[in-house]
Amino acid sequence: MLNFLSSLYRRSRHRWIYPLISLTVALGLCLGVPTKTRAISWGDLILQGVQVIQLSNISDKKEVTLGTEINEQIKQQVKLYKDPTINEYVNKLGQRLAAKSARPNIPYTFQVVEDNGVNAFATMGGFVYVNTGLLKLADDEAQVASVVGHEIGHIARRHSIKQMRELAIARGIATAAGLDRNTAVGLGVELALRRPNSRKDEYEADQEGLKNMGAAGYAQYEMITFFQKLLAQSQGSVPTILSTHPDTKNRIARIQQAINPTKAKIGDGLDKVAYKAKIKNLL
Repeated sequence: MLNFLSSLYRRSRHRWIYPLISLTVALGLCLGVPTKTRAISWGDLILQGVQVIQLSNISDKKEVTLGTEINEQIKQQVKLYKDPTINEYVNKLGQRLAAKSARPNIPYTFQVVEDNGVNAFATMGGFVYVNTGLLKLADDEAQVASVVGHEIGHIARRHSIKQMRELAIARGIATAAGLDRNTAVGLGVELALRRPNSRKDEYEADQEGLKNMGAAGYAQYEMITFFQKLLAQSQGSVPTILSTHPDTKNRIARIQQAINPTKAKIGDGLDKVAYKAKIKNLL
């Protein structure tokens, strides 16, 4: 009798183990077998250190962090101008605009690129780049402010984030969880250096830049003056800043409609002699 009870106990004791083993094996198969879905499992996220960016609702802090990584990559592909006087001047001008922009709550970084091409560009997180060629071409500070304000406008409207999301979807590299951080950095560099903004984005950035100029105290009409200068120059070779942008005449017409004519030519940044003195190291 004692032997029978002992045997019965041993059988009942092990009975719960087999379902547990089966469940463990089933979970292992589910996690281990590749699936056709592009969604990333929580297990994968943990293994990757959660290096996934959800672009649809990215916070300011995460945007600045991502922009910082993109900036580090951009600096390896462009030559930054080292003159501290010129850099300090452009940064001071940029910070004045950024403080009065539609999005003053993030840090802004303004850098000068040593390149004779007439161009400027920006990436997410507050990073703006201005070519030395553009500084040389401008007649006064207000003209430079019109371009920098335009680039801040792209940041204010989060155009880079929107473009990145659209490009990732088009290339089929976005997942249900978001976009891999390294991939996002690569796309950010590509968008900043080689891909134009949409016509709609450019018009929006013009309007943001125009309002930004006025809020910062610059003469808004100089945005039109600089566009006209670029248009005249494009009769020969098209400046880079225009080659990837909408029709300049249309942009000028829209800006003229948005400016108050009684105040258009009133404001700072019109002293041509003072401007040339500030960038004399470039001339």
